[in-house]
Amino acid sequence: MNFLSHFYFERYATQSERVLGSLLPDLLKNVDKTYVFHPQRFEEELFIHPLSMAISEGWYRHVEVDKLFHSSEFFLEHCHILRKKLEPVLEGLPIRASFLAHIAIELLLDHLLIKHNLVNAGRLYEHLEHVNRAVLKNYLLTIGVTDIEGFYHFYDRFIESRYIFDYKYIEHISKPLFNISKRIWDFQTTPEYHQNLSKVLMEYEADHLQNFRDIYVYIQDNMTYLS
Repeated sequence: MNFLSHFYFERYATQSERVLGSLLPDLLKNVDKTYVFHPQRFEEELFIHPLSMAISEGWYRHVEVDKLFHSSEFFLEHCHILRKKLEPVLEGLPIRASFLAHIAIELLLDHLLIKHNLVNAGRLYEHLEHVNRAVLKNYLLTIGVTDIEGFYHFYDRFIESRYIFDYKYIEHISKPLFNISKRIWDFQTTPEYHQNLSKVLMEYEADHLQNFRDIYVYIQDNMTYLS
């Protein structure tokens, strides 16, 4: 799931560090896609401080949410249907339709959360601004992050950009979808590609995502890490 959908499950959290932890695995992947960390190996050190423990709790819940989401009938069925609808739109581009369908479903869910006022994206950014940075730095060093400066450079730009607000409008989703794809494939797009992709996403939301809340209920009902 994407950032805002992870925040959905922490929207009542009182600790900003817990909210940060629920996003941290993906934030780190955005800094360096080769990053792989296992904070559970360092619980003895991390659980000494309640705020670093809160980061780990958010992290563990992130992992479980993603596992439930990616194995759900909802995700598998929508990826299959949307992939077929995207194939004509991607003709002439190297992007795999299955890859784009996966990411598009996640961004559409974030869009729907904003559209239906189910989460407050502004509150998410407030949490990220109020994280105890000394605790966070120690947490990152403990799990093995060496480029702390690089992380904070990305983190501060992530907060400043407030780009999640753009997901309120489907026509703004095509740009991040193509940009994410450019991390893997080398290609250029035209306005026509963006228009056609936006049209497919709008139609897909209207025709297939009326019951999008079901996936959030399913995940909430099946989570085992409920700290």
